[in-house]
Amino acid sequence: MTSTSLFPSYARLLTLMVIGSLAVAGCQSNGAPHPDKTVAAATKTVLARGQWDAFNHAQLNQMITQYGKMSPQYDAKKKPYVVFDFDNTSVFLDIEEAALIYQLEQLQFKVTPQQLDKIIRTDISDKSFSADYNNKAGQAVNINSVAPDIVASYTWLYHNYSGLKGQKSLAEVQISPHYQNFTTKMRYLYAAIGDTFDHSVSYPWVTYLFAGFTEQEVRTLTRDAFRWQQTQKIGPVTWTSSASLPGKAGVVSVKWENGLRPHAEMQTLYRTLVDNGFDVYVCSASFTDVIKEMASNPEMGFNISDQNVYAMQLERDAAGRIVPKFREGYYQTQGKGKTQTIQKFLVSKYGYGPIFIAGDSEGDQNMMQDFADTKKVVIVNRLRKPSTDIGKFSKEAVATYGKADAKYLLQGRDAHTGKFVPSSKTIAYGASEGKNLKGE
Repeated sequence: MTSTSLFPSYARLLTLMVIGSLAVAGCQSNGAPHPDKTVAAATKTVLARGQWDAFNHAQLNQMITQYGKMSPQYDAKKKPYVVFDFDNTSVFLDIEEAALIYQLEQLQFKVTPQQLDKIIRTDISDKSFSADYNNKAGQAVNINSVAPDIVASYTWLYHNYSGLKGQKSLAEVQISPHYQNFTTKMRYLYAAIGDTFDHSVSYPWVTYLFAGFTEQEVRTLTRDAFRWQQTQKIGPVTWTSSASLPGKAGVVSVKWENGLRPHAEMQTLYRTLVDNGFDVYVCSASFTDVIKEMASNPEMGFNISDQNVYAMQLERDAAGRIVPKFREGYYQTQGKGKTQTIQKFLVSKYGYGPIFIAGDSEGDQNMMQDFADTKKVVIVNRLRKPSTDIGKFSKEAVATYGKADAKYLLQGRDAHTGKFVPSSKTIAYGASEGKNLKGE
């Protein structure tokens, strides 16, 4: 945890925030507001403390009081707005990945084996996957070796499982080596693509697996996946494909993270911002129907309109069924595409950029720095590489911790519990002590 002896006390920090807000308010107002009103607004606590780091909480509270509806300068016709990333920011772990696991385990697919073969090969070259994804015999694997294995096992499942075109129950097909082979090699392929190819290839790839679904079907799957995840133990899970069905790719293993949880502090921050006159948006690299369900279903606790969600878009057919093709006229909502999406849909609407951004990874680093109007940025600390911009921003957050003009705020979490900790330091899974930066 961060030692309080190294930084100003919470009370002193809040005092600094008040002084800063007075100066800003005076500069922005045509006629200076009555000092007592500004002080009263700046010192009122509107954001519940929860497990926020003390400095981060003071900064966020000050931002809300300074720019929200209790401020004398607030203009309801020119509302401030904020943008949150979702996966690993608003929630612990990744809802798209949780939905994929649920989809695999429940065999919820609406494509034929031939269609699946085409989908999983989309934009994937025949280059070997990263060496981390060599098979158990140490041999390199590529799409041409693993795709036939996946399709062969899916073909058996397709003709045997009652949820597809067969007669057997899910429990009956789950004991087949084809079930183990299909689920493992599909999840392995997703990870291998992500660590081998550019994000512009890997991010949309997983969304194509919703081919044939309607929006409501995706949202129902997402809701069910979320409920299932709340029952799961937090921690890594390893799957290994069936030794009895080595196929062309051989036996492979893949590790993934289990136990998605909503961050209570983020749920409260969403609500507090809305209550104080801010418009709240989500910009996520997951599929749009997945994030719409998470953001707007009251069960999930975020409670914003699904119209305020910007995420990965796919084409739809005349019946509203998803087509595995990225939608024309939209940007991929990752990296530069997040900035472009905000510019296209929000800056064009408001005439100015977001006042606040929250994110966690390289996919968010562009929108964190591309808008002059952004006053504060929360980085959920995932100990990112220092060579990336998100790593540099994290380092800046450490260097400016305790300073009234800090832009970047590093917020720690505990990977064992899926919860925030009242510190900028994150406790990685398997570790007992938190760190501010990767390599500490």
